[in-house]
Amino acid sequence: MSDDTEAQGRTLGPLDIGRVMAALPHRYPMLLVDRVEELLLDRSIAAIKAVTINEGFFQGHFPGRPIMPGVLIVEALAQAAGILAVESLGLAGSGKLVYFMAIEGAKFRKPVEPGVLLRLEVSFVQKRSSVCKFAGVARIDGQIVAEANFTAMIADPPKA
Repeated sequence: MSDDTEAQGRTLGPLDIGRVMAALPHRYPMLLVDRVEELLLDRSIAAIKAVTINEGFFQGHFPGRPIMPGVLIVEALAQAAGILAVESLGLAGSGKLVYFMAIEGAKFRKPVEPGVLLRLEVSFVQKRSSVCKFAGVARIDGQIVAEANFTAMIADPPKA
């Protein structure tokens, strides 16, 4: 690890599905991160979503030509960002939630079909205690398939 990396934060990973579920409240069918390859605290995350034909959305999107909906690709990027934020801010297991506030510049370059590993790469653009900005890119075999910038708020869950 370089001195620059040590100055920015420590590296975690790989993180298995148990650690992913400890950081996120999402569960099937909305949990869209299967594994974290690398997480550089206070900087970035690289995570994986294994896209399989068993995903419920493929039944209707589209019959005969299954394509992962773009909004779910952005959601997967946001979930990776949520893990990055929760781990970087030391909030894992705290019950805090990460809520979308804005999505900007979303672009979809290639369809995402079943049978691929979708690599989710997200970096902090700005980090504060309750509002963070991120830049995310989704790749398949190194090629960009989608990208977006987004803002999220970290808050307590609603009271019952």
